[in-house]
Amino acid sequence: MTEVYRRMLSEDDDDSPAKCRQRRRRRIQMRRLGAISVSSTAAFPSQRQREDHAESSGCFPEAKRLRMGEASGLLATVTMCTFSGEEVEPTAGERKVTMTNGPVFGTMSISGRSREMEDAISVRTSFCRPDVNLKRPVHFFAVYDGHGGPHVAALCREKMHVFVEEELMGVKCSGESECGRDSSSQEDEHEESWRRVMKRSFERMDEVAISTCACGIVGHQCGCHSMEVALGGSTAVVALLTSEHIVVANCGDSRAVLCRGGKAVPLSVDHKPDRSDELARIEAAGGRVVFVNGARVEGILAMSRAIGDKYLKPVVTSEPEITFTKREPEDECLILASDGLWDVLSCDLACEVARECLKEGSNSATASALNLNAGPNKEDEGAETLYPSRSVLAAALLTRLALGRKSSDNISVIVVDLNES
Repeated sequence: MTEVYRRMLSEDDDDSPAKCRQRRRRRIQMRRLGAISVSSTAAFPSQRQREDHAESSGCFPEAKRLRMGEASGLLATVTMCTFSGEEVEPTAGERKVTMTNGPVFGTMSISGRSREMEDAISVRTSFCRPDVNLKRPVHFFAVYDGHGGPHVAALCREKMHVFVEEELMGVKCSGESECGRDSSSQEDEHEESWRRVMKRSFERMDEVAISTCACGIVGHQCGCHSMEVALGGSTAVVALLTSEHIVVANCGDSRAVLCRGGKAVPLSVDHKPDRSDELARIEAAGGRVVFVNGARVEGILAMSRAIGDKYLKPVVTSEPEITFTKREPEDECLILASDGLWDVLSCDLACEVARECLKEGSNSATASALNLNAGPNKEDEGAETLYPSRSVLAAALLTRLALGRKSSDNISVIVVDLNES
């Protein structure tokens, strides 16, 4: 790990004053991004509360993007301002902050070396308490990687959790016996209920995506060219976290990885056109896989499943692959990220980095080398003192490592600390 970080700091052989200043600006920038993308331990506040928070803190609403400027050709863009685990209740001119139990997480989403930001992140803690989970809270985490424009990923961020909540609340049962907990056969039925919820949610999301123009108008009544509605799509990797299970639904090449007992356990498999089963499905649907700068559906799309992409249906499907994983005591963290991270980092390395960051009382060389909790030193004059959580530190370091390895895509990362959840 120490050697990895040293290589990152030695990206350029030139130690001229100009290069040193550029590297200092990058470090300051990553600290500021880490502070904006703070960890959360409760449900998001209401719209009015978010506006009040924004006015007092200088943080902009979720729909707006904060551009932090350019440094050495890297345009950093935070796509959402995560309001941390706080329940804000204005009383007598003051804000009362109440911390509630929930998962501890950190997020980071930057455009990196890509000029346009097409990724989106969505986090909703304790967003519903369905019968199928015995009225206990369910937490929602998702990463969306758009293509052909950012509008489909933005739609997913706005709508997917709504559809999942509606489908979950529509599953009616009372008691453990009716919810499928008394026998192995009932446990299978319980798992199947979650699978049906996720499959139906992705279907509904796809229906919205293929009928919404890039300008935001539903249908063909906006005056835009018909191809504006047909173009554009997004991957979607969604994780539902309960006290007992992790349910992951994946469509595309974003990925979810569980760190369990020091080992990486993939909870999703990338949908690439040259994957043997996907290639067979594409050909059975009348499509082709053409190798143009890698395997692509019809020589166009570098993934075989996605939400949207109306012009490539039914060859490109929105049906997700779903994994249902029982939580274990040795589970350490859950990582969701777009392919901007996974193209340059292996699952094992990502888990190793995240584990080092999340270690309680860690004195590792890596943590001390990139200590986002430390105040500014002499070479970082002007940097403000920031105190993000270890989860934010993990997300920030993974992002920095991907940039150091020359990732050319947008990079979005969510790290959920399962030991603290």
